[in-house]
Amino acid sequence: MKIQNAFRVALAGTLGVGVGLLILSSISSLSTILTYIGAALFLALGLEPAVGALERRGLPRWAAILVVITGVAALAAALVLAVVPIIVDQVTQLVEEIPNIVEQVNSVDWIERLQEQFPLLAIDEISAQVSAGLTDFFTNPDQLSELLGGVWQVAIAIGGGIFAVVIVVILTLYFTASLDSMKRATYQLVPASKRARFADLTEQITQSVGRYVIGQVTLAAFNGVLSFIFLSIIGAPFPAVLAFVAFMFSLVPLVGTLTGSIIIVLVCLIPGLGSPLTALVAAIYYLVYMQVEAYLLSPRVMNRAVKVPGALVVIAALAGGSLLGILGALIAIPVAASALLIIKQVVIPRQNER
Repeated sequence: MKIQNAFRVALAGTLGVGVGLLILSSISSLSTILTYIGAALFLALGLEPAVGALERRGLPRWAAILVVITGVAALAAALVLAVVPIIVDQVTQLVEEIPNIVEQVNSVDWIERLQEQFPLLAIDEISAQVSAGLTDFFTNPDQLSELLGGVWQVAIAIGGGIFAVVIVVILTLYFTASLDSMKRATYQLVPASKRARFADLTEQITQSVGRYVIGQVTLAAFNGVLSFIFLSIIGAPFPAVLAFVAFMFSLVPLVGTLTGSIIIVLVCLIPGLGSPLTALVAAIYYLVYMQVEAYLLSPRVMNRAVKVPGALVVIAALAGGSLLGILGALIAIPVAASALLIIKQVVIPRQNER
């Protein structure tokens, strides 16, 4: 078959491929900014149910937004004032205990016990090699410069994290204030004959995402508060710090509670801080708590938020985590719920009409 104007077709194809590559490269370069926007929009949708509830009680939208934002800010400030000093104090105690922990770990009794338990291992030689390696590390200028460079990179990462939090907070405030106008502008892009249906689906999706965010934060708060109470009772080291760890990890669906629980149990095993008995009790508690959360708390809290089959929840969370990290794991379940909603209310009815 002879192609008319082959040069023009080839040029158009080359330009099309070039534009596609340029778009993909731009998306890759803007991935950090897009992550900020996605996180802020996710949080704004989480605040929307509270704003809508106040609107239904007669408040104008601007007043409802002001009340919700003020309440969230007051709650965050109270949490910071109540928890952060305790965490700072306990972290300071942990840093002060590090020399004692190292001394206990490197004590002769500990080495002798290991030698008794594992007679075939040359524990003395291993300890001498480790000590020689540490001495060489701290006396070598090149390795010290690498260590300082690593410390500088950590400081830059912390500064970048603070900057990211500030940006996400600002964008969240903006999206919360302008969410209605953003949705109305999006509706205008849809043909008038399908606009009402599109608006209805959009409202269902945004409400589902909002309820999911509130539900996940509620579950994390349950875990954090109960962890603080229980760890304080059993005498675990630094219960406020460990409870904060439990809260933060519980924000990540599926694997978050398990990961946080493992970290807490391992901390309870550190010589000089906890004991095997404390770690065992903590492990039993978290095994019981995870069952209660999975079969009692989570179904009741999440029942109205998202209705996604268990297998799809696991697949969505794993895929989201692989693509976008923690943010992907957070948004994967509401995205899967939205996709199921579209399939049930759009795709299947169209197939039944044929």
